[in-house]
Amino acid sequence: MTDRAGTHVVLLATGGTISSRARSAEGGATVAADAGAEVLGGLATAPAYPVRVVDVACEGSYLLTLVDMIAICAQIKIALADPSVRGVVVTHGTDTMEETAYLADLTHDHVSPVVFTGAQKSADAADPDGPGNLADAIAVAGSPAAAGLGVLIVFAGEIFPARGVRKAQTFALHAFTNPDFGSAGSLTATGDVVITRQDQRMPPLPLPPLPPRQARRVDVVSAYPGADGILLQASVAAGASGIVLQATGSGNGNPALCVAVAAAAAAGTVVVTSTRVSAGPVIPVYGAGGGRDLVAAGAIPTGLLRPSQSLILLSLLLQLDRNHDEIAAAFALYGAAITESAQIC
Repeated sequence: MTDRAGTHVVLLATGGTISSRARSAEGGATVAADAGAEVLGGLATAPAYPVRVVDVACEGSYLLTLVDMIAICAQIKIALADPSVRGVVVTHGTDTMEETAYLADLTHDHVSPVVFTGAQKSADAADPDGPGNLADAIAVAGSPAAAGLGVLIVFAGEIFPARGVRKAQTFALHAFTNPDFGSAGSLTATGDVVITRQDQRMPPLPLPPLPPRQARRVDVVSAYPGADGILLQASVAAGASGIVLQATGSGNGNPALCVAVAAAAAAGTVVVTSTRVSAGPVIPVYGAGGGRDLVAAGAIPTGLLRPSQSLILLSLLLQLDRNHDEIAAAFALYGAAITESAQIC
């Protein structure tokens, strides 16, 4: 990729541990507190590119709703509409970073990269990891090598594509992994950006306008030994437009869950089947209540998308008024294995 003409990186601050401090008013609990300028001010050295800060929110990401995530993505689009912007960094809590980053990736239609980062240690920790992660994220967002890569997560010196990424550690500094889609690169100890692969980009989906025309409820229901259909039934009764079934193995349930899926589908609720397994595709193979029977009952396999990102894709498609067949086609596309378009040595 050639260099871009932009002069600076935009930092969209949304809160998270990178902005958090212990507050006596909260009984000593750690809560998001610092604005974006304070987060940027924690860098040990000058950033690789000039940075303009925009405060979007200041809260833990475990509090975010889909509407909040759409609002963050709308701010990304506003930032990238300015031709002087090289790229965007979003500071975000790690709890739901994989959801917001994936929504941003699904709706990203610009050559400039968007880089999510955060921290595992609060800003008032003795040795916070946030400043190092932020410095790395700014370097990637401005790097010519990252152009065209879409939305990335930069954390602990690693660069991951947003699709397939998930938080794998509650407190360890190397918080994220991407078992199915791998790494996009890394940063050296001196802050140099090394991109090792560039994968085929998926076609972008529209970002719904704010506020959404109507709220679409999407629930996640787990399959487990002895599970019956009561939770699925309750979700339908609560008005869910969609349900993500976190199945076992390659996407398996049991006969009771198959009956509940069929009833949900008959009621107009779209059910997609993901898995609790950390890697590998959802493929309908087994009968006797397994994945093949779930598909026969009306469920849609999610491919390589795990429950957190299946929730985001399903929610977005429902907000866009896509029907069952269109949703099935979308999961077949966005949940498929990627074609590696470039291996960079």
